[in-house]
Amino acid sequence: MAQCLPSDRSVEIVRVEDRRSRDTFIRLPMSLYHDDPVWVPPLLFERRMHLSSGNPYFEHALCCLWVACRGGVPVGRISAQVDRLHLEHHQDNTGFWGMLEAEDDMETFRALLGTAENWLRNQGMKRARGPFNLSINQECGMLVTGFDTPPSVMMGHARPYYGRHIEQCGYLKEKDLLAYVIDAAFEPSKMMRIVIDRTKGHIRTRTLRKSHFQEDLNTIHNLFNDAWSTNWGFVPYTRKEFEHLGKYLKFLVNENLIRIAELDGVPAAFMVGLPNLNEAIRECKGRLWPLGWLNLLWRIKVNHPETARVPLMGVRRLYQNSVLGLGLAYRLISELREAGVHYGVKTIELSWILEDNTGMRAIIEDIGGRVSKTYRLYSKPLG
Repeated sequence: MAQCLPSDRSVEIVRVEDRRSRDTFIRLPMSLYHDDPVWVPPLLFERRMHLSSGNPYFEHALCCLWVACRGGVPVGRISAQVDRLHLEHHQDNTGFWGMLEAEDDMETFRALLGTAENWLRNQGMKRARGPFNLSINQECGMLVTGFDTPPSVMMGHARPYYGRHIEQCGYLKEKDLLAYVIDAAFEPSKMMRIVIDRTKGHIRTRTLRKSHFQEDLNTIHNLFNDAWSTNWGFVPYTRKEFEHLGKYLKFLVNENLIRIAELDGVPAAFMVGLPNLNEAIRECKGRLWPLGWLNLLWRIKVNHPETARVPLMGVRRLYQNSVLGLGLAYRLISELREAGVHYGVKTIELSWILEDNTGMRAIIEDIGGRVSKTYRLYSKPLG
């Protein structure tokens, strides 16, 4: 079935199979959040690209989408994914669900999650984990604290009842992901100043070079896959996925917000800062036509957003848990602080951070970072 058809008031689950039903899937959140003052409508064209065959994620993953209808009216949606790279890396027969949005009704949540679970069982999966929109390298986690402020770019939002209904469907917390905020003009801590001074003779930093963009993108890709390789749930970025991300970075991000640190001339750490695109698109209502593109470019390139986010940061494994590793992290954070203040940024979000990543949490809290939002990942055995 390709669209919602009139029926009684029970929940009907409709598989997305054509352009029309995909458009229903993409637009559904607009009806659920129309009265939420902090929700930011995503750009419709970007959501279409995310779910299109052009997304290199689909080169290593299977995905199915559904819409829930009540009386012929769309009231919920969900996706289910099986990621070959995750299975190769973890050997755990775990499948995923995500992009979950639904009305405040247990029947709807139960029908959507049950449909995703059945599909994952049919793919041979023994455990369901979510939400992932679509992978751990993209938007993930269900917001469970911090509902009163807008989400940052590439971070999710939810109604407070979502987590409760997911748990009522038999899911348990598996991991919390934390979003920290710091004032861009924070005062460097005593520890930060001491460590930077002790290691400054070894560390050299530079910004992303647009004249050598591909070379620097490859460097960041290699650093990421090394630095994050032992993290919980890690799935490596493929080269095509990182190049896909690079197109976004090249178009929207000031190169001064992307930094690479070298130890004795060898790349050893990196940090990517993003202007908070959500601040710029909030009034677009999901559309950039006819003048939205001009307004967006003005907000990003000229009248800079007052908020920013650090979605990617990594120190090569060789230097983690060492003074040099600490120096690399503090040096990059210090330079991001200077760049942010220069461009009028007032607040920076560092997200997400695993709840048990005590080393990074200690660094952020040392400079005054505070948890602003918590995103939860759930799991459930598929009996």
